[in-house]
Amino acid sequence: MKGTIENRDAFLRHIADRLHHTTGERAVTPEWAHQPQWDVYKGYSKDQLISVMKKACESIHTKIYETDSAHLPESLEKAIEDYGSSSVVATHDDRFSQFGLEDVMKKNHVHIWDVSEGRRNIEIAAQANIGLSICDVMLAESATAGLFNDKDKARSVSLLPITSIVIVPGSLIVPRITQAMQMVEERVRDGEEISTYINFISGPSNSADIEMRLVVGVHGPVKVAYIVVEDL
Repeated sequence: MKGTIENRDAFLRHIADRLHHTTGERAVTPEWAHQPQWDVYKGYSKDQLISVMKKACESIHTKIYETDSAHLPESLEKAIEDYGSSSVVATHDDRFSQFGLEDVMKKNHVHIWDVSEGRRNIEIAAQANIGLSICDVMLAESATAGLFNDKDKARSVSLLPITSIVIVPGSLIVPRITQAMQMVEERVRDGEEISTYINFISGPSNSADIEMRLVVGVHGPVKVAYIVVEDL
């Protein structure tokens, strides 16, 4: 159903008035005197960041595979075998081809997200055993995969299957969300068109709301694995 918004402009003018702002005025980011967020893991090498990421994976029940570009197809094949290759769905991402993964995906009859098929994609993802994605940034501090979702890189692929396998290019590992947000801001400032929907995922979904007992796979994948590939 389509609704209507009543008195929106008047309401926003009232809010701006109370804040002593001019309607349409852009907010200015303050320059804080102390910015300790930039000092966390400052100067860490890529290997050190991967070590931080591995440690974080222990607490979020996430397995890590490590490989290089030449052996990525073998590593992906092993990960798919480890988690059961009965049905696999993947995002429509050119990087799968760039990493030379087409043969592995064909061999495992991977369904590639096709926006022209509409809701059928969601139905396939909901029944899939494995969802394959490639992250756009990885936060070492919390082992959090950042996915810039769009019509081709749909969030259903990482959300609906039983297992989510995320390929992590080593060049995209940053210390924490501080650097990830800086990256987004720089792209916006440069006029680059970026995703309007960014997901940050830290391992399988879980909850400990009831008597502090951890339950994994509450509203998302039951298992998550990262394949860290040395791409640079």
